[in-house]
Amino acid sequence: ERVALAAGATWDETLRGTNAIGTALAEAAPVEVHGSEHYLERNGFLTCAASPIFSGTGQLLGVLDISGEHGHWHPHTLGLVSTAARTIENRLLCANSQRHLRLHLHAVPEGIGTFGESILVVSEDGWIVGANRCAREQLLPPGQTGTPRLEDVFDIRVDDLLIHLQRRSTLVRPLQHRNGRPWFAQLQADASTVRPVVKRATVAPLDDALAKLQNGDDRISQAADKARRILHKNIPLLIQGESGVGKEWFARAVHDSSPKRQGPFVAVNCAAMPEQLIEAELFGYTQGAFTGARREGRPGLLREADGGTLFLDEIGDMPLGLQTRLLRVLQERVVTPLGGSKPVAVDFNLVCATHRSLRDEVQRGTFRSDLFYRINGLTVELPPLRERTDFEALTERLLNDEDPQRCIVVAPDVLAALTRHDWPGNLRQYACVLRTACAMLDDDETTIEWHHLADDIREELQRRQRYSSPAPTLPQNLSELSRTAVQQALESCRGNVSQAARLLGISRQTLYRKIEAMRTAP
Repeated sequence: ERVALAAGATWDETLRGTNAIGTALAEAAPVEVHGSEHYLERNGFLTCAASPIFSGTGQLLGVLDISGEHGHWHPHTLGLVSTAARTIENRLLCANSQRHLRLHLHAVPEGIGTFGESILVVSEDGWIVGANRCAREQLLPPGQTGTPRLEDVFDIRVDDLLIHLQRRSTLVRPLQHRNGRPWFAQLQADASTVRPVVKRATVAPLDDALAKLQNGDDRISQAADKARRILHKNIPLLIQGESGVGKEWFARAVHDSSPKRQGPFVAVNCAAMPEQLIEAELFGYTQGAFTGARREGRPGLLREADGGTLFLDEIGDMPLGLQTRLLRVLQERVVTPLGGSKPVAVDFNLVCATHRSLRDEVQRGTFRSDLFYRINGLTVELPPLRERTDFEALTERLLNDEDPQRCIVVAPDVLAALTRHDWPGNLRQYACVLRTACAMLDDDETTIEWHHLADDIREELQRRQRYSSPAPTLPQNLSELSRTAVQQALESCRGNVSQAARLLGISRQTLYRKIEAMRTAP
């Protein structure tokens, strides 16, 4: 054969001279070799592009190569090969890290999930056990030897990641690199990795933790007052409200105010666990109960909540089959693990939360009516952030929780804009915005100004502010009104025609025609 492009052939540079495959292996970098650049004359009719493929620990695994006739070469082939090689690396890294947590990071949120994202694989005890090429180049110290800890790279601990995973595994959040550069991160894990965290609650002062939630909003105060009346009566509590309104915060305050506040607070996100895993996690299992079970078995979250509070978040997403078993536990107050026959008595306060209307789910047949009546001892509805009347006091509390050592405040004009915002992510989103702004403060600064806000939220707030501000003079006719709207949209979108067209609700072609008409108008 003329060219050794076959299984078992060697392209080692020491034997074949300069060629894309062998040179990429030798240089550990993407290489393109054209025609006569090949060392062997018989390979001169080829143009080849090759890129190395690395493991999550930086080990060279192989090379991806595209070879073809020199006269039919495309200028973007090397870029295609390099992109494909990195995609393969990322897929291999994710496939080989099923027992660990994965942090997917990028400088912008939209970059997460692309081939240019950085991926860190983190063990449950906080060690970085794998990283893709982008992460090694951008996040880890140059010449890193040994295995670094996550907290050596980012200002976060693995315990915080596990709690974050319980609450909402797909949420993108900002992280601060130790070099000061901000990153956006998404935490991912396979089903077998999800291990709910049991946190021992700190003992609340005798004046009750619910009082800290009462900042002046009547609906929050009424909910807290109602919850306070059932603390000593073992009545289940159901918290309803939109996603992010603070249902878990409210549940923790109820726990910290209850007689069982020295016991564990066990939070379970029923929507984040796959159906095949949640039953084993809730009820536990005995040795050898099923394939893949731990040798020593597992007590289960219901037993771990004994003496404390069990918080079932997003209970409306619990599978129907599991609802039957949970109902039996709530009625009899005993738990039988999978594979076992001996029931174990449990005693815990039950708090459930959902963003759904469980009455509607009962009507649709997706939620058991008997379970609904069992958990619906007292129902409280938490208002969305846009409807709360204690926004300023709430802001003060969030800032104090974020940095109790400094008296951080928000500039009045910024606070006014924050107050008018819709906050689709509610309290969770607002707390994240304030956390990022606090991170942007210098050591000698205590006032959050516009430039401390993240770019996306600042631009959105200022855009709304411009459109809500009264115009100094009203346009005299429809033509002037159209001209003013186009000018404001282009200014708001910094000249980006596509964004301005979306903002105005018209097509790009229509906007281009209006711009051209404005240019030719007298």
